[in-house]
Amino acid sequence: MVSSKGVIELIKTSEGFSAKPYLCPAGVATIGYGSTLYPDGTHVTMSDPVIDLDTGEAMLLETLKSYESAVAKAVTVPLNQNQFDALVDFAYNAGAGNLRSSTLLKKLNAGDYAGAADEFGKWVKGGGKTLPGLVKRREAERKLFTTAV
Repeated sequence: MVSSKGVIELIKTSEGFSAKPYLCPAGVATIGYGSTLYPDGTHVTMSDPVIDLDTGEAMLLETLKSYESAVAKAVTVPLNQNQFDALVDFAYNAGAGNLRSSTLLKKLNAGDYAGAADEFGKWVKGGGKTLPGLVKRREAERKLFTTAV
């Protein structure tokens, strides 16, 4: 399964675009549409050069592949496109490791889709603080996850 254009737009809207490196609320060097790594696996640093919009989009699309793979490997129950997209967006933002160790995934793999949907809202902190942007993003993911295709 691959991500829909809708989830790519959700990521772009949620992350915004930055041509130059910045520190995200968790203190991690980030560039483009929320990328912390370049396609070759190199970590973004604060001294990296500016990138253009096309480079940022290419980075997003390349990075997305690893999150699609992570979701596909972690989930053992059937997913519709919206559920897959919501999980890819979650993993893109929170990290594949956090998805793998989450109660969200445990509930989902136990067949508790409603319980899994309720877990999105627990992932709203960045740098130890509740962030309004994460609250909004998790609400969007939950809505997407629970929307029939």
